[in-house]
Amino acid sequence: MSFKRLQNGHTGASIGGKIDQFFDQRQLPMYKDKPYNYSASRRIVPVYRRWRLVGGVLLTLLGLIYWLGFSSTPVETKEQGKSKGLWRWAGKSDTSVIWNSRREKVKEAFMLSWDGYEQYAWGYDIYHPLSKTGAQMNDKGKGMGWIIVDALDTLMIMNLTSRLLHAREWISTSLNYDQDINVNTFETTIRMMGGLLSAHYLSNEFPQMAPLKDDDKGAPGEDLYLEKAADLADRIMGAFDSESGVPYSSVNLKTSKGITSHTDAGASSTAEATSLQLEFKYLAYLTGEKNYWDKVETVMEVIDNNGMEDGLLPIFIYATTGTFRGDNVRLGSRGDSYYEYLIKQYLQTGGEELIYQDMWNQSLAGVRKHLITYSAQAHFTILAERPQGLGGAISPKMDHLVCFMPGTIALGATGGLTIEEAKKAGKWSEHAESDMRLATELTKTCWGMYKAMVTGLAPEIAHFRISEPAHMESDGILKSAELTDDPKAEWRDDYVIKHNDNHNLQRPETVESLFYMWRITGDPIYREWGWEMFQNFVKYTAAGDGAGYTSLAHANEIPPILEDNMESFWLVSRQNTKQFRERATNGSCVQAETLKYFYLLFSPNELLPLESIVINTEAHIFPRFKLAKDLKTGWERKPRDKQGHINQRPDHTHAVEVQTVKVEETAKTASTDGHRGR
Repeated sequence: MSFKRLQNGHTGASIGGKIDQFFDQRQLPMYKDKPYNYSASRRIVPVYRRWRLVGGVLLTLLGLIYWLGFSSTPVETKEQGKSKGLWRWAGKSDTSVIWNSRREKVKEAFMLSWDGYEQYAWGYDIYHPLSKTGAQMNDKGKGMGWIIVDALDTLMIMNLTSRLLHAREWISTSLNYDQDINVNTFETTIRMMGGLLSAHYLSNEFPQMAPLKDDDKGAPGEDLYLEKAADLADRIMGAFDSESGVPYSSVNLKTSKGITSHTDAGASSTAEATSLQLEFKYLAYLTGEKNYWDKVETVMEVIDNNGMEDGLLPIFIYATTGTFRGDNVRLGSRGDSYYEYLIKQYLQTGGEELIYQDMWNQSLAGVRKHLITYSAQAHFTILAERPQGLGGAISPKMDHLVCFMPGTIALGATGGLTIEEAKKAGKWSEHAESDMRLATELTKTCWGMYKAMVTGLAPEIAHFRISEPAHMESDGILKSAELTDDPKAEWRDDYVIKHNDNHNLQRPETVESLFYMWRITGDPIYREWGWEMFQNFVKYTAAGDGAGYTSLAHANEIPPILEDNMESFWLVSRQNTKQFRERATNGSCVQAETLKYFYLLFSPNELLPLESIVINTEAHIFPRFKLAKDLKTGWERKPRDKQGHINQRPDHTHAVEVQTVKVEETAKTASTDGHRGR
């Protein structure tokens, strides 16, 4: 592992110059891709002849100076003071000119990162930007295109045509999954299969995005991405051939044989086993292959039939038996995306699979009952952990990974509509209002993780000071303090950042939630927070010499220490490796998720409207669709008591208060009060 300390945030004059040029727009990228409205045939006319144009430009500039002032850099506390009410809509003080410019900065950061990879490590799965070297995930493998495939849809969304052409050529001529290597089932599905399916969707549905003739309708390469995705899926399918149907943690691509985890007593990660559904369901919809659908539906049925209390699951499950290992409950690593995919499965099929809305509602109610607590002084809302189970002590710890949750809660509250649209459509309720308040406070807590660090970049894990006994949400909702810029503010004392946790891996979860919160509430504060975050990202994580960006080994000191680590989120299991690092950061992560969410946050809402799409846990874009004839849930939840335990004595229901969970009945409840009660 290689570290490199920066001076004043830079590695020297060259880096400082690059960053200054980045923000001052004095440096052009290596080459530019043509925008949507590019016209190659326009004649060049001397500017001095266009006196009307010149006059118009001058008037426009004067108007912009008057309207925007001389600085577009936001001040968070000032913006908070301007905000009137929780759901203030943008438009008067938040101009499209500012945000289009800031979106272009994100695009330039992506191009710098991509071009560094393209120059120094093209075709490799791992990129080390400080040493400017690349490596494959597996010593025996030829490379799987982790960075290239994962970034395909970002290239399309940003309209980077020439770079996309290079990536597509590599996929067409060099990408071959017929390799005798073991890969992680989850990461391969969400990143590789997800990236290919997203590229297929965008290239067909939005042909104006980075248009290429090779994927036009009727062209020989029209289905390149889909064919690669199906080939990969067929190889992954062997992971589901366990006694229970729960997938093994790894699979061999050559033999399609599932492989039991070499760690955690052979158990699979709960999040990994239950976050394959969006990808395989969409592939089933595209190909008509029902087997893809059935395999992942079986997993959900086995999981739910465990009847865990209040819909909260331990973080490990045995593929052999379909039962859980241990009692550790958390929404950080190994638990997170199970909950994310509950509501997203419901939305993916246009709200037709009510069973997943029911499971989401139960789990969110469980989170509020058992895991939501408050910090001691500033009363920040904390989504805590229960390492010894729901009956054990609460641990006031939040992985940065948990920061996906506020955006997901907001998405569940409106289905992707804005709050105003949800109200007009009669889809708003007191329950939705309560969920949005929780989402707002959790987003603030996650943003505080950034504000608490001297670089303005969040640690991997934050602990909190809480009262004893812990004040839970059921004890009364507490109002949180303002996140002021004062370095000695008392609110900072509630954040406990341990030395071993203060590294920053450029994770996307907080900006992901900022994106959802902006789209759904319209409050510009989320964009302003995102811009401040992005500026710090560029300032402190640049690798220098055009090599891109890297993670920080220590993010709570200036100058920070860089880590030569842009390797993949996923580290393929090797015979000489004890275990892969959970969701470790990488160039692909930055390109495929973090920068993509920044770009979407600063883009017009008309770009990929939320009510029409669902985004997987690796930020890949899929469409919503209606259930086809043979594609259906195929199971229903068993009746259970008010704690969520399955009723084991159906003939003696008078002894147990039974909770109704049949889909048909819960649908009636939803239609009367806007949500299903518990």
